[in-house]
Amino acid sequence: MTVVPNELRELVHRSCFALDREDFSEFLSYCAPSFEYRISAYSPEIRKPMIWFDQDYGGLESMFDMVSQHLKRLGTLFRHPSMGIIDRVSDTEMKIVTSVLIVDTDPNGRSKLFAAARYTDTIDLSGTAPRLTARFVNLETRDLGVGSHIPL
Repeated sequence: MTVVPNELRELVHRSCFALDREDFSEFLSYCAPSFEYRISAYSPEIRKPMIWFDQDYGGLESMFDMVSQHLKRLGTLFRHPSMGIIDRVSDTEMKIVTSVLIVDTDPNGRSKLFAAARYTDTIDLSGTAPRLTARFVNLETRDLGVGSHIPL
């Protein structure tokens, strides 16, 4: 499959917009069945990464099915991806590193920075459309308060 950088950027942006709208079925439509999602943050105190979230496709699907039964933070999250580096791993795989700022807007319309992170996305190019096979979120922000009921 021949892919241009704009198609890959669009995939990353669409996946962010789907999570912003909490359209989980759309988000999963951008993912391959082998998809892995991990959130980690480096801890200078213990001098190693802390894994905060680690799910495969099936685990995410089950979690998304239960979101309506969980307590939800009030307001909305807005992911602002800024495309960085695109590397070809093989004929059928690419990696993209994207800087992401996540803004939290409360019900009164006040917005503040919630988190700063980098996505490292692995994209499979072997099918008819590019699909995410992994998203590893490396958080710079380590204090998320009550956190989020959905992946960042």
